[in-house]
Amino acid sequence: MIDIYIIDLFVIGLLLLFVTLLSGWISRLPLSLAIIYLIVGILLGPYGFGLIQLRRDQVFNAEVLERLTEFVVIISVFSCGLKIIRPLNFRTWDITTRLIVFLMPISIFGLAVVGKLFLGMDWGEAILLGAILAPTDPVLASEVQLNDTSDTDELRFGLTSEGGLNDALAFPFVYFGINALKDKNWSNWFQQWVLVDVIWAIVIGIVMGFVVAQAIVWIDKKIQKIHRVDAIMEDFIALGTILITYSLTEIVNGYGFLAVFVAGLVVQRSYRKSEKPLAQLEFIERLEKLLEVGTILVLGTILLVQPMLKYATQSLLVIVLLFLVIRPLGTWVSTIGGHLEKRYRRRGWYPGTRLLLGWFGIRGVGSLYYLSYAFGKGLEGEIGEQISWITYTTIVFSVIVHGISATPLMNWYERNISHRQNASSPATIDEFE
Repeated sequence: MIDIYIIDLFVIGLLLLFVTLLSGWISRLPLSLAIIYLIVGILLGPYGFGLIQLRRDQVFNAEVLERLTEFVVIISVFSCGLKIIRPLNFRTWDITTRLIVFLMPISIFGLAVVGKLFLGMDWGEAILLGAILAPTDPVLASEVQLNDTSDTDELRFGLTSEGGLNDALAFPFVYFGINALKDKNWSNWFQQWVLVDVIWAIVIGIVMGFVVAQAIVWIDKKIQKIHRVDAIMEDFIALGTILITYSLTEIVNGYGFLAVFVAGLVVQRSYRKSEKPLAQLEFIERLEKLLEVGTILVLGTILLVQPMLKYATQSLLVIVLLFLVIRPLGTWVSTIGGHLEKRYRRRGWYPGTRLLLGWFGIRGVGSLYYLSYAFGKGLEGEIGEQISWITYTTIVFSVIVHGISATPLMNWYERNISHRQNASSPATIDEFE
């Protein structure tokens, strides 16, 4: 009898071959690769051929999902950092500041209100739901993010920088929800939450991302002067930078996701020649694409019809309000008074750009990570089931709807808005120096 594991490898190999050889055609269709991965995952799961059974041990599965998604996210946020070349000041990062400082809290608390008023949750549980679903995803949103370091488009920059930062900055509210689950008397832990989970963890994440990345770049340059590293092995410097930065930051209770994003920014700016960061970006993006396949396949295999139907009404309510009200309205409010600036010329954001910023609030791997992390920290029982199936359903909806709409909407944006808008937007670092 053939081992099921061998059959799994055969099917995954066929999938990789199929999507690679047909990627030129698929990229032109209103269809994302993530949709294909999701369908194959469902076919491999209990409702298909039953080749992958990950629900035999729920605790084990949550831990596996947490570690897998954690690794995917740190790879992805580093990639986001490597793609961004503009100067580090508030003027050129105006849109990012608005999306993080205003839109993130609006999204979290908007979802929390939905959870409290309509889903029967208390405030702690509702805030946890908001923190899990509020961050946009840096993995599945690659089609609407910056293509490479030469891409200076403002919409793509906003979505890339938001995806790189908000997966880190949702963490304080995840901790808030977890603390509230354990102790409903907020006064017992609120002060420590502000000092440790908000102030300390964010500050130390930024500092560690800068310091560790700078140290690794310095060591790399010194050793390369003495003896060149093997060309085949050189790309692993990027992977080593990610893992060292993340682990050291987590050891000192900082936000590793934030540190890795900052490390990507530092590496991009630390070499006089752009070839090395560009080579690292190409390697990391390939690794990211491979990990995306595994993550979405796993998601497809763990979906179950009965619990999804049980929470279907609640999930639909969250999906409609999140994607059609909370995110678009929050984006519009957050970008009031925002402008594109190049030298001494200013121009407000085009309405079409603001609408696309609101629509492309793609949910995915980051939300899966926060959910599995919460399970490991005490989320359980009926509330655990409720939050998990609302999250799974929302992600599936996002994969399908955003996957279908990304290509035609971005093509429309490139034809009608991008070239006019970016004529007044910051293009390169040199223009500000």
